[in-house]
Amino acid sequence: MLHLIFQSPIETAILERIDSGDVVVFLENAVLRVLQNSSISDTLTHQLSNNRLCVLSDDIAIRGITLDELINGLEVIDYAELVELTVNNPVIQSWT
Repeated sequence: MLHLIFQSPIETAILERIDSGDVVVFLENAVLRVLQNSSISDTLTHQLSNNRLCVLSDDIAIRGITLDELINGLEVIDYAELVELTVNNPVIQSWT
């Protein structure tokens, strides 16, 4: 399953619904929550062992976020890679 998270702040209940093997993409203001100093950084770091966590490059650039501010292990993807994820994952859940 592909999870598209737009919501900020990100509710813990959303993170609890992500199953092992799911792919998560943080978009728009949700990218503000994937910083190393965020309140959910420990939870997301733990989820990296079972999930692919991504952030859209344009969304971090617009907000002035640098790569070294992101949680280690997070993948930075572009729009083409986002489209590829949507094609390869028949089930998509958007969290707004």
